[in-house]
Amino acid sequence: MADKRANGDAGACNGHSKEKDADVRVWCDGCYDMVHFGHANSLRQAKALGDKVIVGIHTDEEITKHKGPPVFTEEERVKMVKGIKWVDEVVLGAPYVTTLEVLDQNNCDFCVHGDDITMTAEGVDTYHLVKSANRYKEVKRTAGVSTTDLVGRMLLLTRNHFRQGSAEYDIEKEDSAAKSPWTGCSQFLPTTQKIIQFSDGKSPNPGDKIVYVAGAFDLFHVGHLDFLEKARKLGDYLIVGLHTDPVVNSYKGSNYPIMNLHERVLSVLACKFVNEVVIGAPYCVTEELLEHFKIDVVCHGRTPIALENGKIDPYAVPKTRAIFELIDSGNDMTTERIVERIISHRLEYERRNQAKEKKEIEAFEALQRQKQTQKAG
Repeated sequence: MADKRANGDAGACNGHSKEKDADVRVWCDGCYDMVHFGHANSLRQAKALGDKVIVGIHTDEEITKHKGPPVFTEEERVKMVKGIKWVDEVVLGAPYVTTLEVLDQNNCDFCVHGDDITMTAEGVDTYHLVKSANRYKEVKRTAGVSTTDLVGRMLLLTRNHFRQGSAEYDIEKEDSAAKSPWTGCSQFLPTTQKIIQFSDGKSPNPGDKIVYVAGAFDLFHVGHLDFLEKARKLGDYLIVGLHTDPVVNSYKGSNYPIMNLHERVLSVLACKFVNEVVIGAPYCVTEELLEHFKIDVVCHGRTPIALENGKIDPYAVPKTRAIFELIDSGNDMTTERIVERIISHRLEYERRNQAKEKKEIEAFEALQRQKQTQKAG
């Protein structure tokens, strides 16, 4: 506690004070549209700077004004952020420009954001007020992913992002030279350290009831979240098996998966209902898998189950053991529906992406000029 406060407490600034032994409360805000592991990683780093992470979410109206139409509704965005394991509280209606008043109203010591720049429709840095008051801290942005990037992948409607062999996890962009240095990063580079940071590292306790689910979990969304919450309630420890990209493509077809295996691993690990992930799980739930993880219950949602090679029921073994259960998440959201939303508003999202990238490129170039001037002067 003492270290966190010594490194990050700006609580006494501008008349704002807290009890000496109170929790260090960290404010993070944003659109949190199409929540992905980049958002989660930012919140994980914010949690490391304090004790409680309070997330402010902008309204649909504010996002549309400054950035363009959001993909998800306010309700969906709030639910997704609440599902991230490092989040303690969520506040809807956060102003697009972060103010000292919003920090004080939520009893927060300081604000945390990634090292990219976010701007209003007028090109104003949305964090200039808290920066000038020394109540702002920066964390490293997760390179290689952004909402703009994911929307772009869906708009391309190509198989460029999905390959096999040595290039399986490469993500190709068109006209990459024109992309923003923040939201136009071409590839996410996974590391074992990142997986360790996202994992809680806890094994099941003796006697725990272990639940297993498997799937693609592509573009992790509210439908996945509701399903995993219900699956977790069936036991004490939830394991999620993630299929490889070629396997997902074999039963999804088209240009799926939108996110590669490494990206999907972190997206699922960030969910507070998940304890462990099997990376590249077999499509068929085998005797060996059940025995290895000591699984008590195997679940699947109400979505259709594709047969392996058109003949084999992948859940035949758990069904024979009478440990298979179907779960109705009560949510009809699917990855395909998200893609449909994007495609149906294609021109709006293309304009949104282009406008955002143009502003970011201009801001980045201005920063570079400023650094060169300082160096020369």
